[in-house]
Amino acid sequence: MSNDLDRLQGRWAQVAFEENGLVDPPDSHGADSAVTTISGQSFHVETPEGETLIEGRFTLDDAENAKSIDWMDSIGEDAGKTLPAIYRLADDRFEFAAADADRARPEGCHGGQGIAIRGFIRL
Repeated sequence: MSNDLDRLQGRWAQVAFEENGLVDPPDSHGADSAVTTISGQSFHVETPEGETLIEGRFTLDDAENAKSIDWMDSIGEDAGKTLPAIYRLADDRFEFAAADADRARPEGCHGGQGIAIRGFIRL
């Protein structure tokens, strides 16, 4: 496993969300107090009550200056699609900007049409 992959393992609470340039819009893939668990190259997002919201796998490339991550949901409206993203990981904070499946990978962690940005802290 890469160094960043090792550091991503565990449970993360979402603390920031932006979609299509709007800060904190209704979240169709998450919920208030949802927790993301990363195990290996799999992720699982659930409510505090244990209801699964989304899950899938990802691939990570931490060798580039603009580090990339590709999310592949296994359930939900994006199941089977690859969502190209970039990420930042520092201490106990993780942030990524993901494009819709039909768009190019974002060039920075700034929002816009077809881009979702999520920020997390480690639990």
